Formats: sequence, C-alpha cells, structure tokens
Amino acid sequence: MVAEDIIIKPIISEKSSNAQAEGKYTFKVNKKATKIDIKKAVEKLFGVKVISVNTAIVKGGLRNRNGRQYKVADYKKAIVKIATDIKPLTYKGKGGKDVKASKKFNTEIKEATI
Repeated sequence: MVAEDIIIKPIISEKSSNAQAEGKYTFKVNKKATKIDIKKAVEKLFGVKVISVNTAIVKGGLRNRNGRQYKVADYKKAIVKIATDIKPLTYKGKGGKDVKASKKFNTEIKEATI
C-alpha cells in the first residue's frame, strides 16, 4: 500500500487534542493496514520519528436522521506516539572521533492539527 492510502484523515476531538501535548496523534487508517505499515506511512508523510503505534477497531452504530435510522460503518483508528525530544545521534568514527548523524526529524505534526 502507498502511504497516502494508509492514512485516511486525522481524528480531531477533545481527547485527541489533549493527547497531542504528549506527542500522541490519532488517525483514521485503512482497515487492512498493519502497525508497521502505519508507522512507515506516518514517518514518510510527516517526517517524524514514531515510537509506538496502538490500533483499535471502532464499531459503527445506528444513527437517526429525520426519523430514519442508518448504520455508520466500522473504521480503524491508530494512536501514534512520536518522539518529541530528539537528541542528535553520535557514533565513533575514524580515529575515535565523535561523528553526528545528519538525519533530522520533526518534533510535532503540524499538518494534522487544525
């Protein structure tokens, strides 16, 4: 699957907005996507480092509109925790000198917030 097909849309609610302070973002995702697929898609689309992914199937239910009942479809949601305090990666290079890795990550997802 392509990353754009995995992440459908962000879920904006009071609970998910409060969790963003902790680095947790909630998305509606494709039902067939695995946790690994979701992790790779979020890292690719938003340029962040994902620490963990939790998923849940949200059951739809009956809703009433104008005196008629209709069924809302089930969907899968993913709560993604990202790294908010990125430290530069260092390793020992030639001659025992410390070398810093050049890969940088974002510390928040700006496109998912409204």
